[in-house]
Amino acid sequence: MTSPTTAPPPDMTPIPDVLELAAELRAALMRTSRILRTEASSDVVSPGQNTVLALLNKRGPLTMRQLADIEHVQAPSMTRTVNHLCERGFVARAEHPTDGRQVVVSLTADGRQVLEESRRLRAAWLAGRLEGLPDADRAALHRAAELLLEMTAR
Repeated sequence: MTSPTTAPPPDMTPIPDVLELAAELRAALMRTSRILRTEASSDVVSPGQNTVLALLNKRGPLTMRQLADIEHVQAPSMTRTVNHLCERGFVARAEHPTDGRQVVVSLTADGRQVLEESRRLRAAWLAGRLEGLPDADRAALHRAAELLLEMTAR
């Protein structure tokens, strides 16, 4: 009688245990993310500045404190980042509607354009890597992307 832990058929790759798979996925996702942040970003803003633009695009106007907390950085560091983006016209500052001590930062049309260009560059970089893969591998990556999105939506 065959046990459930016998070797897989020759056409299947052995399935790693959950911790091993988690470590492999983490390494692959982190490396891909790092490459996308650095090699496939625009020359207009740094990867960290691009992250702030993406946050403002996704969440809408935020205070400096909210931005710093979300990015896990100190307020002075976020102030420098926002100052640079503001000088370039990519974000705008406004008084907080109920707290005069705070400033609200929002994305400008120019900032949105820079963000869209950066996303286009990243998608193009990734598409260039996918083009050389066999159809079966691209289908597997498509399914993996679906699964990752499902897992992170929970």
